[in-house]
Amino acid sequence: MKMTLKEQKGMKMAEDAKVPEGWKRVRLGEVIIENKKSHFKVEDADNNGDYPFFTSGEDVLTHSNYLVDNENLFLSTGGTAYVYYYNGKASYSADTYVIKSKIDTKYLYYFLFKKINHITFRYFIGSGLEHLQKDDLKRRFELLFPEKPEEQRKIAEILETVDNTIEKTGRIIEKYKRIKQGLMQDLLTRGIDENGQIRSEETHRFKDSPLGRIPEEWEVVELGEVFKLKSGMTRPCDTSESGNYPIYGGNGILGYTNEKNFDIETIIIGRVGEYCGVVYIASGGWVTDNALYVVVKKRDYNNLFLCYLLNYVNLNQYSAETGQPLMTQSIVYKIQIPLPPLPEQHRIASILSQIDEAIEKEQKYKEKLERIKRGLMEDLLTGKVRVNELIGGGKNIDNQN
Repeated sequence: MKMTLKEQKGMKMAEDAKVPEGWKRVRLGEVIIENKKSHFKVEDADNNGDYPFFTSGEDVLTHSNYLVDNENLFLSTGGTAYVYYYNGKASYSADTYVIKSKIDTKYLYYFLFKKINHITFRYFIGSGLEHLQKDDLKRRFELLFPEKPEEQRKIAEILETVDNTIEKTGRIIEKYKRIKQGLMQDLLTRGIDENGQIRSEETHRFKDSPLGRIPEEWEVVELGEVFKLKSGMTRPCDTSESGNYPIYGGNGILGYTNEKNFDIETIIIGRVGEYCGVVYIASGGWVTDNALYVVVKKRDYNNLFLCYLLNYVNLNQYSAETGQPLMTQSIVYKIQIPLPPLPEQHRIASILSQIDEAIEKEQKYKEKLERIKRGLMEDLLTGKVRVNELIGGGKNIDNQN
């Protein structure tokens, strides 16, 4: 049903009313300058070049030649919208839309980033692989921005500060993960003695085993000697977010219920599909039939240690391929593992759990920063909060929720 002229005018007035004082709403095409189309294909990337090579995808490659310099935006044109900002010499493939801006380029980057899902949904069209309709985007996509360049720059600077902190936190997380991977390699194959020293063949005694060289104090056992497993049950009908007990599937919590089929801390193993062989610890709740769980300890062991060890050995490699990966009790029971004495299990679990706690702390901080960024983009890129108010109010990024 078409709107009347009066309704159209009313909508236009309503839109105009949303424009903050000192701001403008224009079509994207009014503020961008297009760069020339590239003659490079994606496969021309050499991955040894000095210049970033932007393509119609999420990954940024490298190239030996550059096509543009200074500030530019790189918008993918095939499949899904991705937008990148880069200041300097760069190259790009023929399927990438490259633009300069008449307003602050970094401000425009953040505005497009905020609207990236809308751009994908509204301006990518076609059968098979959808492509960006550039003319439609320039003609119809609306951009809101402050007229003063200094306000544009200040908004971009605030958002960039948060982005830099997110990136720094991400690097810290990756560093901790690399440390954890190295520690798992050392601790779960060579162990750590009572003096806190990681064993080596130069300083400690090792012996041959079916799994290779292991510390003399360790033994090799089949998992069937360690515990007894049981398959979970069909997901209960009584499910709700307000339930008292978690419902556990192959990869963690699926929901909540007021029923439970186990009430102790135990190890859960993903039984089927993409989560086959995933191992984690849970304490009381309902295990579904997508998982196995330990019901009897046949010998004493540290739950956390065994969880680390089973994830390290990758149980999925033992799964039966019958249409889709499947883990059964009989398969698990035959798997051999190296087993240190219980005190050493405690030491190993303690060290690895400290690294996990550090990773979790940084991940929560990163998630907080990402929430702050979303809130700031909503406030600053719409003019709901002016940058002078934000700065004048003495607000600090770390103190926002």
